[in-house]
Amino acid sequence: MEQAAVVVDNAVQTADVAQQGSVWGMVLYLVVVFGIIYLFMVRPNKKRMAEYQKMLDSLQVGNRVMAAGIYGTIKKINEKSIELEVAKGVVIEVNKNAVASVE
Repeated sequence: MEQAAVVVDNAVQTADVAQQGSVWGMVLYLVVVFGIIYLFMVRPNKKRMAEYQKMLDSLQVGNRVMAAGIYGTIKKINEKSIELEVAKGVVIEVNKNAVASVE
C-alpha cells in the first residue's frame, strides 16, 4: 500500500513539473510574440510619426504644400491651422494635420 502511495505521489510531482515547464514555455512564447510586434509595428510607426511631426514643425510662410489633396502656398501659420493660397487671391484655411507633403 505504501509503494502505491509513493508511485502516485511521484506521478503527481512529475505532472506538476510538466505543468510548470509548459507555463514558462507559454510565457516565453508571449514575450517573443510581443517583441516581434514591437519591432515590426510599434517602433517603425513611432519613427514615422516623429518624422511627420518634425515636418509640421518646419513649416514656414511661403512653402508650397499639399494639404487634403490641394496644393497651395502657405500665407499664414496659426497654432492648429494654416492658411493656403490656392490661386491668386483665393485663401483657404486647413488643419495643420492635413498637410501631407512639403515641396
